[in-house]
Amino acid sequence: MPAPHPTFDQLQVMLAVVDEGSFSGAARRLGRAQSAVTYAVQRLEEQLGATLFDRSSYRASLTEAGRSLLPRARLIADELRLLCDQATGIAEGLEPELTMVIDAMFPMDLLLDALREFGARFPTVPPRLYVESLGAATELVLKGQCALGLLMTFSSEFEPLVRQPLIDIRLIHVAAPSHPLGQLTRPATREELRGQVQLVLTDRSGLTGERDYGVLSSQTWRLADLGAKHAMIRAGLGWGGMPEHLVREDLAAGRLKRIFVPHERESEGGFDDSIQLPLCAAYARATPPGPAGRWLLAYLQKALAPQA
Repeated sequence: MPAPHPTFDQLQVMLAVVDEGSFSGAARRLGRAQSAVTYAVQRLEEQLGATLFDRSSYRASLTEAGRSLLPRARLIADELRLLCDQATGIAEGLEPELTMVIDAMFPMDLLLDALREFGARFPTVPPRLYVESLGAATELVLKGQCALGLLMTFSSEFEPLVRQPLIDIRLIHVAAPSHPLGQLTRPATREELRGQVQLVLTDRSGLTGERDYGVLSSQTWRLADLGAKHAMIRAGLGWGGMPEHLVREDLAAGRLKRIFVPHERESEGGFDDSIQLPLCAAYARATPPGPAGRWLLAYLQKALAPQA
């Protein structure tokens, strides 16, 4: 009959002896008799067929076999501990994972600190993240594929969703320096805008696909990927609106130039044709997020709240 496999308890006893440096120290840490610790290690050695500790001196030291097996023993013990923690969390209502969709317009750097803190606080709840644009992002929340969405406010105006404001982003018009509009030193005329291809972000879902936002040219190329739009504008294939945070480095490096349109307002600080686009967090009213999702939502609201 094959020997029984080592137990989680035996691995924990072994690791306690390693960490404390002695059988007596491990016994104190675990609150057990030293004889119980010794027996657990002996049984583990029998089952593995290897001597793990050199007992010839006062302090227990690992043998060559023990040193070789230690990393895997720690990995197995850590995974078993996480398994138990995750099962406990699920039984208490914690989500097995947190599914989120982020609109491509959302400043990703603002999400990173939240995810870092989330990982430390909820190690058993792995996030599953999707990036989509406009209605395609909203659709994942409406269909229940994502528990939480960071969405454009205007593309998420549906009664089944609970929405909470988060942040406004600034949309500006840009073109490559080689593009005719990028070579202007004044606001473009309507005729100049209509005569050039405008790259327009479109909605692949159909939820808001019939609407046009900020289309000023009679010639449009439509695409559903913001990254592709960015690359095509930089390549001089057209002009279009982009979130300022995504093109700030391009503007500073001269890879893109800001262009101005004639119908916008004059501001106190000079001509400003930027557009403020509000973003929100949203979830389905019928299936609100669990403890981990609620925590992340509260964290983002606090982190992104306007400073007084």
